[in-house]
Amino acid sequence: MKQTIATLLVMLLAVASGCQRINNKEVPNYVVNIDLGSHALWATYGVSGVGEHRIFDRAQHLPANFAYNANTYTGYGGVLLIMGLDASTGSYAPIAFDASCPVERQASVKVSIDASTLEAVCPQCKSRYNVLTGSGGPVSGRAYTSKYGLRMCSVHPSKLGGYIITSK
Repeated sequence: MKQTIATLLVMLLAVASGCQRINNKEVPNYVVNIDLGSHALWATYGVSGVGEHRIFDRAQHLPANFAYNANTYTGYGGVLLIMGLDASTGSYAPIAFDASCPVERQASVKVSIDASTLEAVCPQCKSRYNVLTGSGGPVSGRAYTSKYGLRMCSVHPSKLGGYIITSK
C-alpha cells in the first residue's frame, strides 16, 4: 500500500513538473550562422559587459556595417545576442536567441531590450522574457500564461578569440 501511494505521488509530481516546462519551439527553427570567430570581429560586433546586447538581422542589415556573406543566416526574426549568465556553467558568457516573439509568431515582430530591467520585451503583446540567465523564459504577459520562451541559439567559442552563433 505504501509503495502504491509513493508511486502515485512520484507520478503526480512528474505530471505537475511537466506542466511547468517552457515551450521554446513556437518560433520556426530557421538556420542561424553568424561568424564572429576572430578576435577583431568579436571586438567590433560582439558583447562584453553584462546586459550589453546587439541584434543581427540580415533582412534589415543590422548591424548596419556588418559584412553579411552567403554563409550568414540570422534565423526566423533575427538574432538577439546578449552578455548574460550561462545557467549551464554559472559564469558570464554571450547568449543568443531568435529575436521573434513566440506569442506573435511573425518574423517582423521582434523583441527588444528594456534598458531598465534588461528583459526582452515584445512591442506587440508586451510579453517579457528573462534573457540574462540564458533561459529566455517568460516573465510576464501572454508568453507567461502560455509558457512560451524565446528560441535559443548556440554560441561557441572559436580558436581565434571570438564566437560563432548557430542554430540549436
